[in-house]
Amino acid sequence: MSELQAHLRLSKEDSARYAILPGDPGRIDRIKEFLTDTKEIAYNREMRSVSGYYKGIKILAVSTGMGGASTGITVEELHNIGVTHMIRIGSCGALDKKIKLGDLVLVNGAVRDDGASKTYINAIYPAIPDTCLLMKTIAASEEQKIPFFIGIARSHDSFYTDREDEIDAYWAKRGVLGADMETAALFTIGALRGVKTASILNTVVEYETDLESNIGNYVDGESIVKQGERNEILVALEAFAAAEAEDVR
Repeated sequence: MSELQAHLRLSKEDSARYAILPGDPGRIDRIKEFLTDTKEIAYNREMRSVSGYYKGIKILAVSTGMGGASTGITVEELHNIGVTHMIRIGSCGALDKKIKLGDLVLVNGAVRDDGASKTYINAIYPAIPDTCLLMKTIAASEEQKIPFFIGIARSHDSFYTDREDEIDAYWAKRGVLGADMETAALFTIGALRGVKTASILNTVVEYETDLESNIGNYVDGESIVKQGERNEILVALEAFAAAEAEDVR
């Protein structure tokens, strides 16, 4: 049997080419609704994994937990077992007033304001997705008539510094569309390991609104935000299907 990965508790026998990466282990249940022949594989710490099929293509769904450090571990261990394409489906706070609850942000680059990505390589190294995979998420969003924006996200390590409003305003004025905690680590480590990555973020907090009440609405299941979550899952899966069809040709 292939070596079991220390944190994910997965081996090469569990592998697939494609992995969809939510942060929240609870989001795995929503992903399962889109898949057939699902199988629970492991649940260790914040990392829960299932396998299933979408349009006949094997997919892994693996939660990364919160933040770049645990995301980096997930990317590394999935790469170790042979996963070649990874798409994050996460949530973000908007930094642009045009972006509303449930809108998707397709990230074309990330500000590396996290610690995890910087442990790998100097901060001058860019955090960008695989161009072809990003284009497939754009095409899928257009085909499904799902509202989306394309632009830069800022990945950070805390919601609760003493300067959050000031920091948000700084990056908003420089064209950054949203903030999350994981995309920079995914893009940076993925690129260094030769993994094709993309990041799709569902807006759960509008710019210059209250963080805690907006996230509370998300946890409680506000319909427009939950629809955004379903949309990002669908876009990721359709992008994987397009990648598979392209490789088959």
